[in-house]
Amino acid sequence: TPEEGLKLIDQIYEMNNPMLVFTGGDCMMREDLFELAEYAVKKGMRVSMTPSATDNVTKERMERAKRVGLSRWAFSLDGPTPEIHDHFRGTPGSFDLTIEKVKYLNELNMPLQLNTVISRYNYEHLEQMAELMKELKVVMWYIFLLVPTGRGQLDACLTPAEHEKVFRWLYELSKTAPYDIKTTAAQHYRRVVFQQKARENVVDKGEIRYEDTLTKDMASVIDGLKRAPKGVNDGNGFVFVSHTGDVMPSGLLPLVGGNIREKSLAEIYRESPVFKELRNPDNYKGKCGVCEFRHVCGGSRSRTYAVTGDYMESEPFCVYIPEAMRQKEKTL
Repeated sequence: TPEEGLKLIDQIYEMNNPMLVFTGGDCMMREDLFELAEYAVKKGMRVSMTPSATDNVTKERMERAKRVGLSRWAFSLDGPTPEIHDHFRGTPGSFDLTIEKVKYLNELNMPLQLNTVISRYNYEHLEQMAELMKELKVVMWYIFLLVPTGRGQLDACLTPAEHEKVFRWLYELSKTAPYDIKTTAAQHYRRVVFQQKARENVVDKGEIRYEDTLTKDMASVIDGLKRAPKGVNDGNGFVFVSHTGDVMPSGLLPLVGGNIREKSLAEIYRESPVFKELRNPDNYKGKCGVCEFRHVCGGSRSRTYAVTGDYMESEPFCVYIPEAMRQKEKTL
């Protein structure tokens, strides 16, 4: 209800005032969306929206979003052409409609974020996508690595080697792109960034330990992405609340830790067994559990769950062999 929505925003604010993102489905279907957003902005929260690019997104609503004071507006764009994007989304005309909305946001000077799911459908077109991001004047290109749930099937996922290739390409792109690059369900990108910087002697491994990212707020030194000091992962620095009040580690990890109609968000986040387990990388199974990068990476818990059925298992699309495993092989 509207009242419950306001109460939830109060609870979110009390949790160190994190960023609030209205998403969906289509968040535009909620009649009190802008009232909730305005309430949060007035409390001093950073607020963004990720609606579907449908006819619900009118010029009037985009103008209202700017008046309310949204930090950023985000759309999904999964290909540089209508053929690629519309095929992936399964909606003819979606590409043209998205571009139309984006151009109006540019006219409003509204900070724009575009989200791209990288999969077998667009893997060969990333250079074109990067150029398109520049043309569309985005401030943030948000890269999602496919989690094979729902319409995202396993055969559409990249191979582990292709993931690695994408990460190295993104790292090089991040040096020159006129927009920021952020990733989701691609936790091992942090490991790649660290390794690349170490090769360039930007990071001295003798001076910066991986654990420092947890204790000394040095993640921005390591990855240069100006992100939170911890390796944010499902249920660890991130939480998803559904329209019915169910609280989950993320929208792609459908494990309910509780409901905000029964317990506070903070209590669910801090005390739910699922959330507590996810926040302890030392208990991850397989190579993730012994990997020296587990506190800054940890693998995608969503993808691990989707592929193996066990959210504590190892990231199934990572090529890296941890130092501990390599040392063990040497002694055999």
